[in-house]
Amino acid sequence: MIEQRWKKWAFFYIPLTLFVIGTLFPFYWMAVTAFRPDHELYRSWRAVNNAPFWTLQPTLAHFQDLLAKTTFPRWLWNTFFIAVISTAISLFCGLLAGYALARLRFPGAGLLGTSIFVTYLVPPTLLFIPLADIIRNFQLGNTPWALILTYPTFLIPFCTWLLMGYFKTIPRELEECARIDGATRFGAMMRIIFPIAVPGILSAGIFAFTLSWNEFIYALVFLFSPERKTVPVGVVSELIRGDIYFWGQLMAGALLGSVPVALVYSFFVEYYVTGLTGSVKG
Repeated sequence: MIEQRWKKWAFFYIPLTLFVIGTLFPFYWMAVTAFRPDHELYRSWRAVNNAPFWTLQPTLAHFQDLLAKTTFPRWLWNTFFIAVISTAISLFCGLLAGYALARLRFPGAGLLGTSIFVTYLVPPTLLFIPLADIIRNFQLGNTPWALILTYPTFLIPFCTWLLMGYFKTIPRELEECARIDGATRFGAMMRIIFPIAVPGILSAGIFAFTLSWNEFIYALVFLFSPERKTVPVGVVSELIRGDIYFWGQLMAGALLGSVPVALVYSFFVEYYVTGLTGSVKG
């Protein structure tokens, strides 16, 4: 009994505690820095009254400066608009492509699925070079559509593979019974398959929204004006001037930029886990 308790602490509780501390500490440091006043923030570590891991006088000054003196609200709206539209486009295309690859039998289906997967493996740092030429030819630079039309290049392959795996876990007999009862393939797909696949659809949508929200390379290359930028690019490029780092506003921006994604995951975490496990089984 004592040996089992020792093993449980050694192989489960202690590693889990270290993992949780290591994972959450950056977020804790970000929150403490965002609420810390400047006279504490820039105090020497050797000072007698220095308290680096908490703040003695929390303040909202950095949040007020961020929202009033910068274009952070505009960055937040740009990020939300681009992420929602690009996620909707990618989810729609991935839904139909995943269903076709999982259910329909046509020549080259396996090769097509593999090609989509290979496309997803191309690094964005290489893919943005031809995309930059396309954006320049269509004169879409420095507009939200430059990102809305380029994000699906890596979101659609991911959504397609995730949904294709989930569709394979749904028994074909359900769809065949619906078709015997007189439903068309489109009707069976809309009324039988898609409602069952809601966890997989939500999982793909959440992941696509997160990738769009946090994307940095394309947003850095395709958007130039400060008012057009997204949160990841605006916080880094506009709140660091030369060798001066506005740490309070930087951490406040990072904290506010993380809230929407955290809310999405907190509300749909069960569907997200169910969708991922279902697609893995498929």
